[in-house]
Amino acid sequence: MKQILLLILLASGITISAIAQAKDDRVKAEIRAVMEAQAAAWNRGDIEGYMQGYWKSEQMTFVSGDSVSRGWQAAFDRYRKRYDSRAKMGVLTFSDLEMNILSKDSATVLGSWALQRESDNPKGKFTLIFRKFKNGWKIVHDHTS
Repeated sequence: MKQILLLILLASGITISAIAQAKDDRVKAEIRAVMEAQAAAWNRGDIEGYMQGYWKSEQMTFVSGDSVSRGWQAAFDRYRKRYDSRAKMGVLTFSDLEMNILSKDSATVLGSWALQRESDNPKGKFTLIFRKFKNGWKIVHDHTS
């Protein structure tokens, strides 16, 4: 059966690499949608909505500076404490995204983040590890500087 499917694909001009690329493109679009939803939630002051992009587990890992924290709740509490006003939250943008699909259920994203605020414009880099769960792609590891 696999041989027949392969012959049909080859006869129609569709290559295995084209199929793989289409799958990768779909996964990248799904991950990009998660990140766009996070930025939209952040920009309307909704930290809980922003956190929907993270794996809601005690095993989720967040690294920033020389600090490592584990667990969705710990990350949520940290964000609520650090960004306790709209002025501190500012407007979040992600850019320079480089996505690497590792398997059917895992990927990495390297990128830049920036906040536009009245008093300053902090920015930095991040590396995210995404895993696909039944409820979609979620960040399981976030290393942000």
